[in-house]
Amino acid sequence: MDKKNYSINEVVCPFCGLLCDDLVIENKNQQLSVKQNGCVKAKANFEKKPVEASPQIKGKSATLDDSINAVAKILKKSHTPLLSGLGTDAEGIRQLMQLGDNTGAVIDHMHSDALMRNNLVLQDLGWITTTMAEIKNRADLVIFAGTDATQHARFFERVIWNEHALFNKRFERDIVYIGENLNTKPGKSPLGRRPTVFNCKNEAITEVVSALHAMIAGEKFKHEDIVGIKLSKLEKLVEQMKSAKYGVIVWSPADLNFPHAELTIQSICEMIKYLTRTTRFAGFSLGGNDGATTANSICAWQSGYPLRVNFNKGYPDYDPDRYSSSNVLKNKEVDSLVWVSSFSDEHQPPKASIPTIVLAPPTTRLNFTPDVFIPVSTPGVDHSGQLFRTDSVVALPLKQCRSSSLASVGAVIEQVIARI
Repeated sequence: MDKKNYSINEVVCPFCGLLCDDLVIENKNQQLSVKQNGCVKAKANFEKKPVEASPQIKGKSATLDDSINAVAKILKKSHTPLLSGLGTDAEGIRQLMQLGDNTGAVIDHMHSDALMRNNLVLQDLGWITTTMAEIKNRADLVIFAGTDATQHARFFERVIWNEHALFNKRFERDIVYIGENLNTKPGKSPLGRRPTVFNCKNEAITEVVSALHAMIAGEKFKHEDIVGIKLSKLEKLVEQMKSAKYGVIVWSPADLNFPHAELTIQSICEMIKYLTRTTRFAGFSLGGNDGATTANSICAWQSGYPLRVNFNKGYPDYDPDRYSSSNVLKNKEVDSLVWVSSFSDEHQPPKASIPTIVLAPPTTRLNFTPDVFIPVSTPGVDHSGQLFRTDSVVALPLKQCRSSSLASVGAVIEQVIARI
């Protein structure tokens, strides 16, 4: 990293759950630029000007050593801290889990509301899911339920219309959308083949899926339509699903943002199970931004439960409703807050009348003054690390693309643990 100008190949982008691993990054005197394969989000984040900043204690500049001492002092006095945000890499999450165990903390991620919709279905009934590679190589029917995948900008490029697919005629696969206000343009194949679109409110997707499930099982309907969708159109989709060699239903739990949306995901997963009696079908969940998949997986491995665990009783106590960040703050069940967001400077920690510690990029503009602010480096930009992809099956290595004097989240938390 001492050279002034150099390029780095096969860089993993840490700024969404896809973890695209083919970027080419150029470093000119520590200013990065994306030369190949980056989306708009990747370019915006990699190409930010490097900023150095000092930690702050109650708004006043301080040394890193003094700031870590201040954090340790707060947590020593705290009965039940809240470790939230959790926007960091695998090493950062491991250290935060250790800190949570040592201090009796509640642990929750900034994107846990979406994660819980998936977790509840997986825990209650299980599911059959697939990977990005399997969709790319095998799927001949892909149904997008309540999402258009545009929040993951390169999903269609890398998975749906990837020219290196192995086993299927990728440009001839059928694309279907179910939901409202979806951008269906990416679903048009490079050969001009248009997707099939079923317009309905996202809250009504459960009804549509339940009707499809019933028809697949042989039930007959006397209605002319289901939530405004003609029955004949649904019957045609049923035949497509039954004849598919490898069908996939894609959803994004963040886009299914309405009460009891886990029931929609459950309906999708139960229909997939039924379809697998006669053909190959699987689900695929899009998400994992800000290290969410990594945090959920590591929490499960180390505690036996996914996120929203409380260590205050001396053992992991899991409650996905009670231990959400918003609930424990509202109910005054925690008396200090550690907020971590190392991938983005746009996430604001909750304002709470308890001692608050923030670990975030130096460009973060907070709307209040925390008790301690420690600027941290970004994994995959300023230091190396690991993240798990949205499909939870692959851990990808993050490369260091430039030098930084800022400490990583893992390094800061490791020192805090040593001083408590």
